[in-house]
Amino acid sequence: MTQHLRPGKLPAADLQDLLDRLDRADPRLVVGPRTGEDAAVIEMGDRVLVVATDPVTFATDRIGAYAVHVNANDVAVLGARPRWFFAVVLLPEATAARGQAEAIMEDAAGACDALGATVAGGHTEITVGLDRPVVIGQMLGEVAPARLVRKTRMAPGDQVLLTRGAAIEGTAILAREMRARLSPWLPASLLDRAADLLTDPGISIVEAALAAADAADLHGLHDPTEGGVIAGLVELAAASGLGLRVDEGAIPVLPETAAVCAVLGLDPLRLIASGALLVVAPPGSIDPIERALAKRGVAARVVGELRPAGEGLQIERDGRLAPLVGPARDELARVFEATRDRG
Repeated sequence: MTQHLRPGKLPAADLQDLLDRLDRADPRLVVGPRTGEDAAVIEMGDRVLVVATDPVTFATDRIGAYAVHVNANDVAVLGARPRWFFAVVLLPEATAARGQAEAIMEDAAGACDALGATVAGGHTEITVGLDRPVVIGQMLGEVAPARLVRKTRMAPGDQVLLTRGAAIEGTAILAREMRARLSPWLPASLLDRAADLLTDPGISIVEAALAAADAADLHGLHDPTEGGVIAGLVELAAASGLGLRVDEGAIPVLPETAAVCAVLGLDPLRLIASGALLVVAPPGSIDPIERALAKRGVAARVVGELRPAGEGLQIERDGRLAPLVGPARDELARVFEATRDRG
C-alpha cells in the first residue's frame, strides 16, 4: 500500500533513502546532497561555486523577496557571498495577471539589490492546478576555498549559538496570511509588529553569517528553516555525526511569536525559522563572534553544545533531559492544512 505523504518536507528517513542512491563520483563536487547541507559546492579553480535552490510555497505576500533571502541564506552559511539569482515563477491560471508577475519580479530584484546580488535568469509560466503563486529560487555564490565554512570541522565541546530568535519568518507569514483569524484575539499593533518581522529584523542572515565567519575560527553555520529551530538543530547534529545537548530555556522567542503561536496552538520552536542563524564554534571563539554580531545589532545566545556521538540528541527542559526529536513537519504546514480542511 502506498504511503500518503502530508504537506511539508519529505520525511527525513525517506529523504536519506533517496540521497543514498545518488552518484557522487564527480571529483569537483566538494559538497553534494546530504542531510544537514542546503547547498552544493563545486570546485572552480581559485574559487568554489556555492549553489542553493529552495521554493516558496506557503506565503503569497512578498514571495519574491522570500525566495531571494532563503536561497541567499543557504549560500552564506558556507561562507560565500550570494551573487546570482534565478527564479522559476509559477502563477495559478485562475488569478494570473501581468501585474502579479511584475510585482513578484520587482520584489525579487529589490531583495537582490539589497544583498548586492543580480537577477540572472529564470522562467515564468501560468500553471494548471495551483491555488497560489509558487516561486522556486536558485542562488549562486562564490568564495575562496580556504574561506569555505565546512560542517566537517564540528567536534565535541563546540558551542552552538542562535541569533535573534525562533520563528521570525513563520511569525511574519502567519500575521500576513491569517490576520483575520488572529485579529479577534490579538491587538492590531502586535499583529503589525509581527508582520513587520519580515523586514525588521528581517529573514536575511547573510551579513550575520559572513561577519561570524570573519570574526573567529568557525566549525559550522546553519540556517534553520522548515521545521523551525528544533529541525535546524537536528540537521546540524546529523551533519556532524555527533551528539547534541540543547537548553530549551535558552532559545529566545519574541513576544510577537509567542502571542501568535499561543492563539493558533503552535510550537514556536517547530515553526519555520528563517531569520535565525546557528553558529558552531569552539568555546574560545564565542566571545569574538558575539562581539562581531553585536556590532551589527544581532543578538546571539548559546543554546547548546555538541557532545560525543554516543550521548545522542537531548534537550533540557526544566532541569530534566529528554530525547531531542525533529518535527515530522513544520507547524506552518500543519496550520495551513487544517485551515484548508475546514474549507
